[in-house]
Amino acid sequence: GSGCAYTVSPATADPKTRKQALKLDHTGWTAAERAEIANHQQNGSWEVIDRSDVPSDRNLVRLIWVYKTKRSGALKARLCVQGCAQVAGIDYNQTFCATMRATSLRVLAAIAARDKLSMRRWDFVAAYLQGELEPGEV
Repeated sequence: GSGCAYTVSPATADPKTRKQALKLDHTGWTAAERAEIANHQQNGSWEVIDRSDVPSDRNLVRLIWVYKTKRSGALKARLCVQGCAQVAGIDYNQTFCATMRATSLRVLAAIAARDKLSMRRWDFVAAYLQGELEPGEV
């Protein structure tokens, strides 16, 4: 058979590091970073504490930037915890992701079709920051 190879042009590739993003600053990556920081500040995602206040049985985890160019051309920068550095049972005890199962969506679509209802979708900005945590879940 014939083989196919696909490559991504370095001119259009998303940066893998903050250093790369800063080199490409003319494309708007720092503005995307500022928007992400503003989302975290607006949602109270973190509380600044002194390093000496971190309990000795807890690990400080590193934050990394993840960059993505959306299909629309919008630039997104996400500040992420480097989860591979966390230890289950010490740094966290549960995980959760509020998403809809495909079967649930199909049921809703079938009901909407049957009852001649329209369906809409929403794109929530920084939806992952909207959850309320119970004490001890941090």
